[in-house]
Amino acid sequence: MTELHCLTARAAVALLKKGEVTPLDLIDAAEKRIAATDRPLNAMPTLCLGRARDHARRMMAGKAPKGRGAAALHGLPIAVKDLDAVAGVRTTQGSPIYADVVPERSDILVEMLEANGAIVVGKSNTPEFGAGAQTYNQVFGVTGNPWDLSKTCAGSSGGSAAALAAGQVWLATGSDLGGSLRTPASFCGVIGFRPSSGRVPTGPEGMPFGMMSVAGPMARNVGDCALMLDAMVGEVPEDPRSLPRPATSFQAAVAKARPPKRVAFSPDLGFLPIDPEVRRVCAEAARRFEAMGARLDAACPDFSGADAIFQTLRAAGFAMSMAAEYANHRDKLKPEIIWNIEKGQTLSVEAIGRAERERGALFHRVFAFFKTYDLLVTPAAMVPPFDKTIPWVTEVDGRRFDNYVDWLILPGAITLAGCPAISVPCGFTATGLPIGLQIVGPPRAEARVLAAARLFEDATGLADRVPLDPS
Repeated sequence: MTELHCLTARAAVALLKKGEVTPLDLIDAAEKRIAATDRPLNAMPTLCLGRARDHARRMMAGKAPKGRGAAALHGLPIAVKDLDAVAGVRTTQGSPIYADVVPERSDILVEMLEANGAIVVGKSNTPEFGAGAQTYNQVFGVTGNPWDLSKTCAGSSGGSAAALAAGQVWLATGSDLGGSLRTPASFCGVIGFRPSSGRVPTGPEGMPFGMMSVAGPMARNVGDCALMLDAMVGEVPEDPRSLPRPATSFQAAVAKARPPKRVAFSPDLGFLPIDPEVRRVCAEAARRFEAMGARLDAACPDFSGADAIFQTLRAAGFAMSMAAEYANHRDKLKPEIIWNIEKGQTLSVEAIGRAERERGALFHRVFAFFKTYDLLVTPAAMVPPFDKTIPWVTEVDGRRFDNYVDWLILPGAITLAGCPAISVPCGFTATGLPIGLQIVGPPRAEARVLAAARLFEDATGLADRVPLDPS
């Protein structure tokens, strides 16, 4: 029982299905591992083990669902990012404004996971309102990176990524506007998958038609990621963006993976600064697709103007969605959020309209690109893990940034295109820190991306490097 935390999620679910372990056994294993690793890590600041055990006992008595088919998790413990409501559990959004909030209802994605047999054991740390790819906040403090506790786990799904890498849970939720699933996965040597908008239902939300941020799965390997995505998807009328469940499960797509025929690699999307070590490691890793028999070209879509488009639409979104927090609690917001809201408040209708039109043109260019290429491959982040005392990256390869968003434009540009994208471990820096490769597919081609990611993961043999003891 002491090694249960080392199992893959699929192996743990198989044992649950056979009755060789119980959900209570896995909750005990998670509790033990969290107790052993979280004091220096600070990935899971809020636990709900009593709620989890009550849920497990109802499930074992046949009074709570275990899930059906490929979506069945049979009582597997998971972590939920602290942006997402869990009924009866403190949900802070990393903000002192909501430090004592205990919601009565869970987010739709949590309801979906629990209906498919997941058991929530705790909330993973996140930066305030998920803003900024460095996981620290005034409520719980900073989360470290299990590979090197002096480094950041990135964000905003940093607590989830760190908890997975340390073996605290088998699966975890995340969300992504400008890389918040992909960047922490890259920094922590795990999997973070941003699906197409609507693939994973969320809410209820005050702005249910928003098209930039999505929720998605995080796991230690691609097969486990497919398992979790199967348990997260489905059409929910309360989320007007939500898509029907695919006829073929994502696990089946991964199991039947075939090599892509034509792959494009770009280290910088044609216009971005990239840390030289990241550039080298990702270029070498991309050649794995050639070894699979794919044609690998140096190419990418025309991402002209992506940085300005992303900054404008992000700022407009912050101004709209956080109007009440700004009006009533400005003194409790961190400076970066205030800057983003106020930037949005100064935008004209003309500027926002121009950004939306330019985003549309970018989407069509990317869509046309995928008529030639099966996949686009890039680094998942501009830089490797950096010191956790640094709020945000101010310079990359000689280019200086004057705001906390610019270093996130690489994944942010992919967000604008509406494409599914996954971060998969591809190598390490000279000091042993993980680097992730981003694999991108056309809109709604989650199965294609997952299948390619599994083949790449098999080729690298890096999936068994986690869980690890924080050091």
